[in-house]
Amino acid sequence: MNHNLIAHSATVPLTTTVGPFCVIGENVVLGENVILGVGCVLGDGARVGDGVELGNYVSIGRGAVIGQRTRIGDHTTIYPQTILGEDGFIGSNSSIGRLPKASATSTVKAQADMPSLQMGNGFTIGCSAVLYAGTNYADKAFVGDGAVVRERCSIGQNVVIGSGVVVENDTKIGEFTKIQTGSYITAYMEIEERVFIAPMVTTTNDNYMGRTEKRFKEIKGPTIQRGARVGGGSILLPGVKVAPETFVAAGALVSKDTTEKRVIKGFPAKDLRAVPEEELL
Repeated sequence: MNHNLIAHSATVPLTTTVGPFCVIGENVVLGENVILGVGCVLGDGARVGDGVELGNYVSIGRGAVIGQRTRIGDHTTIYPQTILGEDGFIGSNSSIGRLPKASATSTVKAQADMPSLQMGNGFTIGCSAVLYAGTNYADKAFVGDGAVVRERCSIGQNVVIGSGVVVENDTKIGEFTKIQTGSYITAYMEIEERVFIAPMVTTTNDNYMGRTEKRFKEIKGPTIQRGARVGGGSILLPGVKVAPETFVAAGALVSKDTTEKRVIKGFPAKDLRAVPEEELL
């Protein structure tokens, strides 16, 4: 005996494989050849496409949509109304589409009508990632193990967000940009397409570091323009503009706007030379 609880209004084709101790709610629709591991819980109105594979103890929230052939690892939670595209992969122990909850002193304002997380096709999400509601991901997004992406962000096609990266709220990342392990992307940033951010880069957005009410009007993260490269361990101060094709050397402190196609280096960073022609996009 499997001890499953399946609502009468649920659509469960004969080709479905349902592990023991699963709960399938009202008006759930499963596609053909879906596989549910042990202890999966599918909330009311969830829709699961053909060929989807859910690991053990996966939770799919009310009204969530899982695209065809997507695979989801053990103990992962897909929050209500989340929309996942086709041919995706999510590792174990991840939280996808959770609602934010800010502290009383945070500059982030609560949004009662937060839209759902939407993920394009062909995505990859590692283990123990936390992705918040209100963010849109274009096709072929890659999010590494232990990464966090906050609410109201826009993530372009083929973006790579490496292991342990934190992307704060209200940030835009252009297509084919790569952000490597352990970098911190502050809130209210814009990163254009084909930017490269090396490991352990730190970006900042508050010149007052949490003091005075004035900071609420002036908070602004850096802007990193098309094709710029930021070396490992660099620090970008609030509001600076990194011009297209800038090369920021490792360990630099960027305290003012840069000039297009120039190498900058030092602490604070200073103009060094032109970027070689063969390195330009």
